Amino acid sequence: MIRVFGTGTGEPLGPEAQEALAVATLVVGARRHLVAAGPPEQVERIVLGPLAPALDRIAEHAHGGGARVVVLASGDPGFFGIVRALAERFGASALDVRPGSPSVAVAFARLGLAWDDAVVVSAHGRDPRTAVNVCLAHPKVAVLTGPGAGPAELAAGLVHGAGGRTLVVATALGDPERERVERLTPAEALARDWPDPVSVVLCLDESRALSPVRTVAGASAGPGQWALDDAEFEHRDSMITKFEVRALALARLGPRTGDLVWDIGAGSGSVAVECARLGAAVVAVEKTPDGVGRIRANAAAHGVYVRAVHGSAPAVLDGLGEPDAVFIGGGGRELPAIVTACARRARRSVVVALAALDRVPQVRAALAGAGLVPEGVLLQSSRLRPLPGEVTRLAAANPVFLLWGTRPAVRASEGATQ
Repeated sequence: MIRVFGTGTGEPLGPEAQEALAVATLVVGARRHLVAAGPPEQVERIVLGPLAPALDRIAEHAHGGGARVVVLASGDPGFFGIVRALAERFGASALDVRPGSPSVAVAFARLGLAWDDAVVVSAHGRDPRTAVNVCLAHPKVAVLTGPGAGPAELAAGLVHGAGGRTLVVATALGDPERERVERLTPAEALARDWPDPVSVVLCLDESRALSPVRTVAGASAGPGQWALDDAEFEHRDSMITKFEVRALALARLGPRTGDLVWDIGAGSGSVAVECARLGAAVVAVEKTPDGVGRIRANAAAHGVYVRAVHGSAPAVLDGLGEPDAVFIGGGGRELPAIVTACARRARRSVVVALAALDRVPQVRAALAGAGLVPEGVLLQSSRLRPLPGEVTRLAAANPVFLLWGTRPAVRASEGATQ
């Protein structure tokens, strides 16, 4: 039996943990946990660094029989903690887990905020990109930090594209002498050097309304409907990606929490808003000032955040973060160059909507030239429209080519998991 005790957020070790330490033959934990717990001098100790050597030593130690292993971990070790690795290696039945308070819960408690509507993301040992995208897309996020993915790294990804965000940095939670909980702007957090014991960073968009009643914890449930009716968006002279086209475009973009999606030539921002409603962080590029205003208005009307960038592609793309997927709904003569620039940087896919037949070969060539596998369809639809006398006619919409390219490595990995 491996006994796992959560500690490190202010609660002293209870009698059970102290009794387990007194008879342990091996104690595993971070240096600060071992110092605070003070196991007997004769007990073998392993300071946690890389996880694999520690797991190997636990296995070797237990093999001889009579082993009494104690693992000390931060907060709730079953919440982005060591329990997952221990259960995978030794089986859940070999574990006796006694959790402490999760650092996320403690951080929100220090602010007097509920956290049942927060999205929690771990950046510990991971590229902070996903955490940054989640912070851009959601109004209340808790980020578990780690070396190379702390407050400064998060702030670097937020400082230019997340107006109004507040970062709350909780340092050394539970330590009566060193604990600090500070509210900063991303710019202020970026300018600071941060100590190692940062426990958690909260990212709050306090301007966006949060649901006052929750029945399901975490991010809001996905929208009950997508490919919204065109009338749901403010737009100019029917210059909007029609809902039939939007439906297939969303299916090929696959926006999800943690993704960054570009909407190029966004117009009304209908695709951008729909991607944001599905949980992705979104940048909408539009060359007209009034279009930028419409994008912001439509995002606000649907309760999501979209970063609207005024400028023309491809020149304006250099300052944007790497996208997972890109939708291109405009471009004119520059369209092949725009598709090429987007396809070179997209991690997963590029989707292009266009009306001109002459540009189809150019777009396909641009997708293929950037290493994507090009596909596409011609969408022709007719909507039901009433006529006098309680009869109905079919009103044909303009045909639209929807082309897309997918990175082959992504296609292969998705197929292997199905």
